[in-house]
Amino acid sequence: MTIMEMISIPRDEYERMRAKLAMLRELEKIDFDLLRQFKQSLEDIKAGRIRRVA
Repeated sequence: MTIMEMISIPRDEYERMRAKLAMLRELEKIDFDLLRQFKQSLEDIKAGRIRRVA
């Protein structure tokens, strides 16, 4: 059995922690592999390694 200990923190710190947790939950939804592909494609475009095909 785990015993939980109660602590007190200032309200502003609590709000900052809640906001950070919400942001982290949103980051879980991001497909980082797809993001890497977009980044690589942008680098290829900037370097001129893309040819236009019709």
